[in-house]
Amino acid sequence: MFHNLLLKSVLIFDAFIIVYVSVIGLLNVIQMLMAMLFTVMYIKKAKFSDIKLYKESYNMIPISILIPAYNEETTVIQTIRSLLTLEYSTYEIVVINDGSTDETLKKVIRSFGLKKITFPVKAKIQTKTIRGIYCNPEYPNLLLVDKENGGKADALNAGINVSHYPYFVSLDADSLLDSDALVRIAMSFMEYKYTVAVGGIIRVANGSVVKNGKVTKLALPRNRWAVFQIVEYLRAFLVGRVGWSIINTVLIISGAFGAFQKEAVIQAGGYTVDTIGEDMDLIVKLHRHMRGKKYKYRITFLPDPICWTQVPERFKDLYSQRRRWQVGLIDVMKRNRSMMLNPKYGVTGMLAMPYFFLFELIAPIVEALGLVFIPLSFILGILAFKYFITFFIAATLFGVILSVGALIIEEFTFNKYVKLGEFFRLCLYAVIENFSYRQMTVVFRLIAFLTFKKYKNAWGKIKRKDFNVIKYQKNR
Repeated sequence: MFHNLLLKSVLIFDAFIIVYVSVIGLLNVIQMLMAMLFTVMYIKKAKFSDIKLYKESYNMIPISILIPAYNEETTVIQTIRSLLTLEYSTYEIVVINDGSTDETLKKVIRSFGLKKITFPVKAKIQTKTIRGIYCNPEYPNLLLVDKENGGKADALNAGINVSHYPYFVSLDADSLLDSDALVRIAMSFMEYKYTVAVGGIIRVANGSVVKNGKVTKLALPRNRWAVFQIVEYLRAFLVGRVGWSIINTVLIISGAFGAFQKEAVIQAGGYTVDTIGEDMDLIVKLHRHMRGKKYKYRITFLPDPICWTQVPERFKDLYSQRRRWQVGLIDVMKRNRSMMLNPKYGVTGMLAMPYFFLFELIAPIVEALGLVFIPLSFILGILAFKYFITFFIAATLFGVILSVGALIIEEFTFNKYVKLGEFFRLCLYAVIENFSYRQMTVVFRLIAFLTFKKYKNAWGKIKRKDFNVIKYQKNR
């Protein structure tokens, strides 16, 4: 009797996993179809917009670019030089040195001839002590803030306090913007006055040629981890975030590149300083605040204001990054659990939050158990062949469709990877990832659950390269 009960329990659990994986796949395919329609419409609309006119206009909204920097001596100078050449009328760059222990502060001061000044700061958000503010009249739109170490969120809050303008962009110190990125971001705020946050797409710079802080030639990297991440990023941004943006339920705008209405962020309490998921936490806080006050608002994602970043090329760096992302997700969902299935928060509370809990937060647990129990049940003769095949199709075919679908959106809209050989190489990786890379990241995310308490406030450090070194390796 006990044996029969055990077999029945195993079959029920197997059935749950098969249904779970199938539902994820179907929902993702629906998102992909929605994203395809939206992207095509967006591209058609963009063709009728005179982007050149906007670039030359002096009536654009003024924007502050905030760059938190902790031990970023390798890339921060190139990032600043790149930003100084943006095609935009009124903007400022605020670099926040968050108590770096390397040469970050000295390099920025020396490279731009900055001098310490008296600068009154109204602390709308409490932060660690600001030790000094530096500028140079030759670079009137560049400010350097030196402060005690308090973490990325605290640095961004300090940047908000120091910045002059009503809108700000948060940008990582190892990132580069396309010259028209600010224009496209600004257009979104100007076209709909209730927009409080806009996210842009993050693209992988590894393997490409960078000159004077600009990506001048796009090419695939040789490193296999970086190529897998190109497919992953395209899928996450061109499918996932576009899909959520359509129904105004975006829950995360990448900390590497996001734009915000400053007053809305201040009212929501600014960035939360004791979480490593500060980017997602801010967006959830904005939803909570705006819904709670019953304000009209929009949080959106655009597929073409492009930010270029370096992705990890070493296994241990990739592991550290993905573990951190999952720990951040766990923390943010835990902090905002009262929004779950709460009608007060509209579609965000009734749809987006449950989705992220069921299909992002606990997904690694279910997928890991499925990868073990389903094949084992089939080998032991507990699970019929047709159900094993159903699981295999749901676990792999949907993933392939989603990744290839993202590549098709890329190829027929933005067409950044113009060489046919590169496109087919990406398609090959889109297939291979479902039999290796995806399972590996599931394990990384699963470890995040087991080590949550240990790493919930640990950022870790990923090794970066000088952008010119990336160019050199590509051309040698």
